[in-house]
Amino acid sequence: MPLPDIAWFCEAPKRRRYLAGISGGADSLALLHVLHRHGFRDIVVCHLDHGLRGRAAAGDARFVEKLAGSLGYRCESGKADVRALMKSKGLSLETAARAARHGFFAECSRKHRCPRLLLAHHADDQAETILWNLLRGSRGLTGMKESQVLTLGGRPVECLRPLLATRRGKLREWLAAEGLTWREDASNAEPVAARNRLRNEALPLLSEIARRDVAESLRRAEAASAELREIESWAVAKAAAVDPQGRLHLPQLRTLPEAVRAACIYDFLRTSGVAELSREVVARCLGLLDPAAAPAVNLPGGRVLRRRGGRLMVVAAG
Repeated sequence: MPLPDIAWFCEAPKRRRYLAGISGGADSLALLHVLHRHGFRDIVVCHLDHGLRGRAAAGDARFVEKLAGSLGYRCESGKADVRALMKSKGLSLETAARAARHGFFAECSRKHRCPRLLLAHHADDQAETILWNLLRGSRGLTGMKESQVLTLGGRPVECLRPLLATRRGKLREWLAAEGLTWREDASNAEPVAARNRLRNEALPLLSEIARRDVAESLRRAEAASAELREIESWAVAKAAAVDPQGRLHLPQLRTLPEAVRAACIYDFLRTSGVAELSREVVARCLGLLDPAAAPAVNLPGGRVLRRRGGRLMVVAAG
């Protein structure tokens, strides 16, 4: 069976160093084997034990370390106490696990002087992300990007997702046809995390009701939404409500149509690095256009949008 036909693996520089987040599951194992088959040699395998699965997680680590060695790759293994992080920071399990991974990847990036991280997110993960963001009130259909620079531990790291257009089933078919094994994480089937329920309950039920592949429908709708966001960005640039100091100019913002005002606010917050944006956040920020309203609005991530001297600016809270 041929390798998955993905342009990135053919076009990316083979001699460049990459970090690769490898859990030991089918998706990340497919990523690792495809990298090796395509001649990538300077790969640092990064595996984190989240401290949630006891002996099974220790087995995952040994499996990944052994495989990395057999492929001639270096391996960085780490361990985190996600439950302790949940309690100390008041986070959900998923958010705490993500924070632990980001911290671990930041350490690997610093140690190996590598600002590039390969992740094994695929098309079914993308559908889950789009649906979850929609349920949380995202402004339009939004998913993951194939290439995205994130600040991890104070370091800019380019996160690359070359499998994002490939279905989970195709990756597993390829692994099975090649006789390649992987580790199954039994917790993925448990109806605890929201992601698990979307994957195992919501998406199959929606597909049954619609009598079509809802995951593919969501991906197509997100692509169309991305095109609309490009048009919106063009309209925001034409509106030119940002002053030379990078602040939103309130007098000009007030002259714009309501939809363009919202687009300007959203784009301003996004380019200022504010995460987890939603319609509700944008709506609260639009309230600052009223001179009688309070002069500041709290934003996700411990930041504030403040009105001062006819301008809006994003500042740290406190």
